[in-house]
Amino acid sequence: MTMEIVGNGFLARNLRPIADRHTDTAVLAAGVSWAGGTSDDDFARESALLDEVAARCRTTGRRLLFFSTASTGMYGEGGGTGREDSPITPCTPYGAHKFALEQRLKASGADYLILRLGHLVGPGQPPHQLMPSLLRQVLEGAVRVHRGATRDLIDVADVVTVIDCLLERGVRGETVNVASGEAVPVDHIVDHLQERLGLDVEREYRDAGAHHVICTEKLRRLVPETARLGFTPTYYRQVLDAFLDSAGVDRATVPTPS
Repeated sequence: MTMEIVGNGFLARNLRPIADRHTDTAVLAAGVSWAGGTSDDDFARESALLDEVAARCRTTGRRLLFFSTASTGMYGEGGGTGREDSPITPCTPYGAHKFALEQRLKASGADYLILRLGHLVGPGQPPHQLMPSLLRQVLEGAVRVHRGATRDLIDVADVVTVIDCLLERGVRGETVNVASGEAVPVDHIVDHLQERLGLDVEREYRDAGAHHVICTEKLRRLVPETARLGFTPTYYRQVLDAFLDSAGVDRATVPTPS
């Protein structure tokens, strides 16, 4: 018997190598994965899937690992603490949906662990997610940047390391932010991509950005191993470098404008 992984997407694939280690856990790694998503049908399907998996976990006694979000949509547009125990007033449909699912799971009677994720980065991401979308824009020579916007980037391999530790320690009945704790201006992310690829990129600024910091005090307390993952103000650069390497994109492969 192995860990039950519900879903076949980006995160589900990355969790398969540790499936044999956590047979007491079911993982819901399916559903809405786009912070801009607002489809009522998609939200309803994820809600129904959560109910189904939670009912199965209640019967089998398995812990249900559910992935929520630590995005601006959950923690607001600035000024908050970004802590798991802070008052939550989601400011986007996606954030409201994920927060409602958290409450639904807590009331289901199933054993659970809720992880609020930062912006995951790694090979094989869906094209609509942040880094594939941003890289595509950089390669095309024009990027849309929300003025003042920040993003907390975390390598999916580091997320799997954190999850492995949390499950191994039997953590349950908790909500935990899984992020680097570093709010990186999107301008800095574009700067690094430009430098690595040797490109000049035109930036179109929009006044719709949001700055927020994700608190990782609880994560660091539960998983002291995060100290060796390099979560510093420059961590995002190694995340971006690994992403570009995995995508096979560098100065040598970027087409020269004719």
